[in-house]
Amino acid sequence: MIFTTNSPVETEKIGERLAAVLPAGAVIAYRGDLGAGKTAFTRGLARGLGYDEPVTSPTYTIVNEYLGGRLPLFHFDMYRLHSSDDLWDIGWDDYLERGGICAVEWSENVADALEDPILITIEKLGEDCRRITIEGGDIHALAEL
Repeated sequence: MIFTTNSPVETEKIGERLAAVLPAGAVIAYRGDLGAGKTAFTRGLARGLGYDEPVTSPTYTIVNEYLGGRLPLFHFDMYRLHSSDDLWDIGWDDYLERGGICAVEWSENVADALEDPILITIEKLGEDCRRITIEGGDIHALAEL
């Protein structure tokens, strides 16, 4: 599926729509340059899961947890990690076992640890224009988007 958005708000809305159909335990692997809109998309995911507090990038904390919605959301930033071994060291298996949604920025750094993720590629087409491609995972469940 491919979407084009023209503002961060529109990018968030795609994330919000996706959250409505995500099953417990889903892993989202983001790809996109710095400033592409990965955190904006995650804000939409959080809102779609029923979380209404601020959502920020986990660049320095590695993971932010957003609890209190339909499912917990674990937002990872793998920019500073060098391999999937680093991911296992921070307790990746524990997050998977908690049955929430794991949204992973810079997923290419830990790709071999992500089993059947939903791949979301966000490309900058202009100042606020983005192309969002969603593929993989259980694509049939995502057909409702």
